[in-house]
Amino acid sequence: MNYFPPDSHELTALSHLIASTTQLDLHRKPGAQLAERIRVALRLEAVAIFDADLDETYQAGTWWPAVENQIRNVYVFETMRDEPVTGQRQRVLRIGGLPIGSLLLRGEASSSTADAVAALVAITFDRYHSFANETRIESARRAEQLRTTVLDHLAHAYKTPLTAIRAASSGLAETGNFTPAQSSLLALIDEQTQLLDQLTTQLLQTSRLEAHDLALHAERISALALIEEAIAEAREQLTGMRVSISVTPEDLVLCGDRSLLRAMLTQFVDNAGKYGQAGTVVTISALRRAGALLFSVHNFGPAIPAEEQEHIFERYFRASGTSMRASGTGVGLSIARHAAQAHGGDVWVTSDAERGTTFYASVPAETEELCTS
Repeated sequence: MNYFPPDSHELTALSHLIASTTQLDLHRKPGAQLAERIRVALRLEAVAIFDADLDETYQAGTWWPAVENQIRNVYVFETMRDEPVTGQRQRVLRIGGLPIGSLLLRGEASSSTADAVAALVAITFDRYHSFANETRIESARRAEQLRTTVLDHLAHAYKTPLTAIRAASSGLAETGNFTPAQSSLLALIDEQTQLLDQLTTQLLQTSRLEAHDLALHAERISALALIEEAIAEAREQLTGMRVSISVTPEDLVLCGDRSLLRAMLTQFVDNAGKYGQAGTVVTISALRRAGALLFSVHNFGPAIPAEEQEHIFERYFRASGTSMRASGTGVGLSIARHAAQAHGGDVWVTSDAERGTTFYASVPAETEELCTS
């Protein structure tokens, strides 16, 4: 490619062009703005720019219909050349050697000016995409923060009337002298009020776990005691099931937020009771392995399909076929994952028809440093 240095007019025009691009409104796609500014500043016949990230072409001046295919081919085949006869200059837009688009100029412009313009457009595109990504991330963060705040407010607001309803229901039950139909309705009120109370508790746990300023209230906890607490909280779901506990060593101790870890383990035990086959064994284990404390809860019941296992811990997700077996909100396992991750750990599940289903939670042993002796 022949080198044609810019004249004094081009140098002045480039200087003004560089200054003007710093004033671009990056809330809007810059392609159209850039094309027109380049054409006017350099007094060109036409300018075309292709943004590969957005897959869009921007034109200023008069071009023939096939120019869009031409500028895409410049990007795809990375063809950079000057055509003195047509007055065209083709350039590939690059950031760090990576092609991100292409540029076509038609008119009086030197090779070095075309190179400079291509670099300027590439940098501007990079600024725009970085800004757009930051804006999207910030918008998502604010939306999530607002959602968490609303959930927390609603959950607290529901607690007061639910407590009043449960108290009134218990008071009515103690008066006696109800017909079978009335007793059934009263039992239904109590059952559904308890379900709502559990849901609001889960919402409160969710809002706490998703708060950006979450602080763990760390203390030393006996693994056996934690398991026993989880069993006590899920006792209704374990009716008709046998429970086996294994803790190795027996005096295994971990350090963490007791309420969060109990919530995590309770969700696993609750699930095992809900979906386990009546009369089978629910096995709850805790052991130290590879620098971590590993909890597991195993039950025999319907297998979770392999394609659904990676989604089972997502909020509101429920495995296919579970809604007919037991009621649920799809929130509990999400809480378990957030509780483990808050301690620097994680959760996962294995499941098949023959070996049953096992939920795992791993908490790094290093969390013991959180506790003071």
